[in-house]
Amino acid sequence: MSKSETDISKQLGEGSHLTWDHPYYDIARHQIVEVAGDDNFGRKVIVFNACRMPPHHELDHHKLLMYLKATLDQYVESDYTLIYFHNGLTSENKPSLSWLRDAYREFDRKYKKNIKALYIVHPTMFIKTLLILFKPLISFKFGRKINYINYLSELEDIVKCEQLVIPTRVRDYDEKIRASLKASVQAQMSPPRSPPLPNQQFGVPLPTLRARSSDNEAVPLVMRDTVAFLMEQGLEIEGIFRRSANVTLVKDVQHRYNSGEEVSFSQMEDVHLAAVILKTFLRELPEPLLTYQLYNDIVNFHSKSGEDSLILLTAIRNMLVMLPEENYASLKFLIEFLVQVSAQSEINKMNNANLAVVFGPNLLWGQDAAMTLSAIGPINNFTRTLLDQHYKVFSP
Repeated sequence: MSKSETDISKQLGEGSHLTWDHPYYDIARHQIVEVAGDDNFGRKVIVFNACRMPPHHELDHHKLLMYLKATLDQYVESDYTLIYFHNGLTSENKPSLSWLRDAYREFDRKYKKNIKALYIVHPTMFIKTLLILFKPLISFKFGRKINYINYLSELEDIVKCEQLVIPTRVRDYDEKIRASLKASVQAQMSPPRSPPLPNQQFGVPLPTLRARSSDNEAVPLVMRDTVAFLMEQGLEIEGIFRRSANVTLVKDVQHRYNSGEEVSFSQMEDVHLAAVILKTFLRELPEPLLTYQLYNDIVNFHSKSGEDSLILLTAIRNMLVMLPEENYASLKFLIEFLVQVSAQSEINKMNNANLAVVFGPNLLWGQDAAMTLSAIGPINNFTRTLLDQHYKVFSP
């Protein structure tokens, strides 16, 4: 279901995306907080792992709170989802009630406004009782955002579980409680996937989409439709690509595309819907637009950031020339559009840095699909460079 904890530790060395002399290194190395790309509705996903919290005497809880805020600061201007893996919270690592109270108060409206959902995975009577005790402090509006998830399979409706780095302890616990269920209940929880439709657009390889295209167009239909509408209606919309869309509408548009029906965003007049559909299309590609082949080169890209700009540019162009024709054409098409979005950043508040944070995880992920903070930083950095240097990178 997700990348193993052992593999992640090998990838991260000490388990941190920060250097040893960073003020938050001693917190980050535990991997308590992770960022895992986008959920199924186009919202950023923040993960909190209770089982990775060390005993009280090994953890500065105030610094943990500050680190969590620093992580959220990068994403709170966008709609986001918080997933809390509760299993593994024990008497040895459980924070005090006063700390929890102070933590809730510390997160002011800036953090609460755009959180669209808080999912508590494997809730216990303790956490449910705790929420009852905190009810006088929790606003009604925030309380409606809290959801209980009893099994990992239930998360599939919210986010692709393979993109989450789910701790081994959590997965083992989930298997244990699922094993205690009756076979009939388990069967209901894991329905078979539907076979692809003849005109399927989402989740289909780019060469297949090109072969189906009547005009042999290298850029897929969904990308052309969404970008055309957004160029006309979305460039001056504040926070474009930061908002989520109505879930029912997203699924309806996907179904219409997959059924071969014509989709008119102009008739729907919903800029955020078109923006989410574009991100969803990229995220559901069987292989990311930047391809698995380039994953290691791009994740290690940050180490080259101090090199001469000409050397850097040459390295990027050498990477992109390895892309299949459809991938290169689609990437160029997308980046040139995003540059147009960024040109209106004084109005829409989406400069190259903000766009890189939004699109980076939708352009590249590992072959196991798991996304970590250690990979997101370099991927976003590479995406930002494509935007900053687009006229040189994609010049003939």
